[in-house]
Amino acid sequence: MKVILLKDVEELGKRGDVKNVADGYARNFLFAKNLAKPATKQTLKELEAEKELEAQVAEQELKKTEEIASQIDGLELEITEKMDEGGKLYGAINEVKIAKIFKDRGFNIKKNQIKIPQPIKAVGEYPVTISFDHGLEAEIKIIIAEETKPLQQA
Repeated sequence: MKVILLKDVEELGKRGDVKNVADGYARNFLFAKNLAKPATKQTLKELEAEKELEAQVAEQELKKTEEIASQIDGLELEITEKMDEGGKLYGAINEVKIAKIFKDRGFNIKKNQIKIPQPIKAVGEYPVTISFDHGLEAEIKIIIAEETKPLQQA
């Protein structure tokens, strides 16, 4: 019997796959647990339409991701932080702080997309990689500068 899988089934296939299975297995297990439905002409047409729609959505997401990646690629973020006498930052710059800076600039970048070898603890320039879905990446530069105190007037 031909069936269309509604969910991933271990050792059988993934959601949307059309598989040939034994009648008893289909009726007693797959249909009973709502893991599959019979592969009729109508359900196969519905599956094809669903796959086309998913492909269109994926293409739109890819274009949106490419646009964001191209806007971010090559960006230089300057961050001013307080430092101690030895030139070390009081608080390290990590993925969370960088994600917050992006959010403040209107980009929805999550901390797990930001790849830095280790938290930044000193003044300087640091390359940072931002990973996106579809295997896209953007390289940015983080520039850490010491926060200067405003001059006091007498």
